[in-house]
Amino acid sequence: MKIGDKVSVVDDVLKGTVLKMRANLVTIEDEHGFKYDFPKNQLSVLDSAFYENSAVIRKSETSKAISKKHNKKPLKLDLHFQSIVKNPSDYDAFERLTIQKEKLLETIDFCRKNNVKNLEIIHGIGDGVLQKMVYGILEGLSNVEYDEHGFFYHESGKVELRFL
Repeated sequence: MKIGDKVSVVDDVLKGTVLKMRANLVTIEDEHGFKYDFPKNQLSVLDSAFYENSAVIRKSETSKAISKKHNKKPLKLDLHFQSIVKNPSDYDAFERLTIQKEKLLETIDFCRKNNVKNLEIIHGIGDGVLQKMVYGILEGLSNVEYDEHGFFYHESGKVELRFL
């Protein structure tokens, strides 16, 4: 280190030029004209040539592992009664709705136990009785997201449920 060298302070955000050196004490002047005294062991010489000759090594980035579990298509539950039972004509309206409700609750429990993230519930358009029952159950669930009153609420015939 000599007079005129650019230096930086080791444990501070301060840079300056060496003005004078006495024994172990160095006086520097920062870019604003302020003068400071520091012990020689607290200063480091800023040598731009030091970095110019060092080679830059470029390493290729490793590919990030992407979980395949979250890219799966959602599990589909079709609540149309003919897809749940063999002889749909053997049941009255109340029994149909009860069986569809039980099937929905069983599927939601299955999804939670097996960490299924997405469930698509197909309720159909019809009179809206099954749709109201499905949305009634979904309102009572915690840690789920679904489109409650979307643009196609009455026309889509399905609701996509996401478990958090």
